[in-house]
Amino acid sequence: MPREDIVAGVALLAVIAYAVFGGADFGGGIWDMFALGPRREAQRKAIEHAMGPVWEANHVWLIFVIVVLFTAFPLAYAALSTGLFLMFHLILIGITLRGAAFVFRAYGPQVGRGPDRWSYLFGMASVITPVLLGMCLGAVSSGGMRVDGSAVTYTGMPPWVRPISLAMGALALSICAYLAAVYLTIETQGELREDFRRRALLAGTLVVGLSSLTLPLLYLQAPHLWGGLVSLRAAPVIAIGVIAALVSGWALLMRRFHLARLASVAQVALLLFGWGLAQYPFLIYPDVTLSSAAAPLPTLNFVLYSLPFGMALLIPSLLLLFKVFKSENPQVEQPH
Repeated sequence: MPREDIVAGVALLAVIAYAVFGGADFGGGIWDMFALGPRREAQRKAIEHAMGPVWEANHVWLIFVIVVLFTAFPLAYAALSTGLFLMFHLILIGITLRGAAFVFRAYGPQVGRGPDRWSYLFGMASVITPVLLGMCLGAVSSGGMRVDGSAVTYTGMPPWVRPISLAMGALALSICAYLAAVYLTIETQGELREDFRRRALLAGTLVVGLSSLTLPLLYLQAPHLWGGLVSLRAAPVIAIGVIAALVSGWALLMRRFHLARLASVAQVALLLFGWGLAQYPFLIYPDVTLSSAAAPLPTLNFVLYSLPFGMALLIPSLLLLFKVFKSENPQVEQPH
């Protein structure tokens, strides 16, 4: 297998990890913003309790993807940085404001309207950022961004505001909300658990509806991606992902929350893996492929040879972090 394909596969796995972990953190901010009812403050406390110890560490996967991209595929990195300059900076601002608002709300003076303002900013950044990420995914898949050497141009309207990109942005938002609500059914008990169960079912319904809207748009505006999704390479993966989504919804209805979490993770992972298979061999359709954007072979070899050493430090550290902060402590009462 070509070295660039292996490196791209590793980067795709990191994207999946960021979606599964970081996406749930964005979803927590979404539900924080839309906390309602008599248990509104209890819902926010539960979200803060679930996110507090680990939310910042999950961004390590995004940093990993960026490092791999500019090291192993510098031409694609340059094109994306140029063509999506505005979008990437808005995403960076959203991530920064979201983190600052979360910290200031938790540890700042709890007087006046300050906490409410930080909560609003935290929620808004959590809503906008995954939408922008989904729009960028649509932009690189639909063919509206053309790359000719160092020049990046658009055919027609900017690719991130095309209907397919907007649909993918809305789909990313609903997936983040779904993951967070499913995870929070395990983090909470009693009435709070039922609150998040209902939110998970609502978000899951939105995921299904937006997926149904996105499919015809793919056929019309991203025929390359549509053809890849229905090919023998990606279709089985997508089909298993659909089954995982059905299992997740059934598990929520039956209140089998651990199974729902496992199935929802599989659903998102398989959806993104299927996208990667359908997009292959393009990084930016239709002009930038893995082979055309790849760094020289010695650089690719260096990336691959250094990965085991990096993962030997990263994976155990993350596992220890989750074990310490996410394991049940009988002396600490769970939100209920």
